[in-house]
Amino acid sequence: MGRTGTTRRRALVVTGAAAAGLLTGCSTDTPAGRRTSGSPSDPARTEAALRRRLAAASRALRDEYDLVIAQHPVLADRLAPLRTAVDEHVTALAPAPGVLASPSASPSSSPAPSPSASVAAEPGAALKALAAAERRTSQAHTASLAEAAPELARLLASVAAAGAAHAYLLTKGDAR
Repeated sequence: MGRTGTTRRRALVVTGAAAAGLLTGCSTDTPAGRRTSGSPSDPARTEAALRRRLAAASRALRDEYDLVIAQHPVLADRLAPLRTAVDEHVTALAPAPGVLASPSASPSSSPAPSPSASVAAEPGAALKALAAAERRTSQAHTASLAEAAPELARLLASVAAAGAAHAYLLTKGDAR
């Protein structure tokens, strides 16, 4: 009598394997997909711009949690720990104070996901939409691994894995 569908362990294994595959392919401090313009100050500015974009994606996700909690207070206890974790991701991904990113150093990728304008009227549908937002944000973080320096890439892999786990927890118990 085996379980079917996605398990939390399976979600973490798949996300971790994807992240590990990208990380193990790096033999230098500058991954092949990372964009730099050559001057010594550019890597710091490029990383700061990447961190700003990633923190904005997590901030948008946190805002989505706030919208769902405001619309469905009955879900507040269930969502509070996940929202707190996402808030910690925002802090961890933010660039160090004092590092300015010039517009030209900004990585050219998709913009941060933005929160939905409205929240579903049904709590179950709101949870599904929140799980989809978690998946999108997790995928955005995973896609940014190739641009990130090794230390940031490790952090991104952890944040992406947490997002996959959050998506699983938000849909746990759903019939698929």
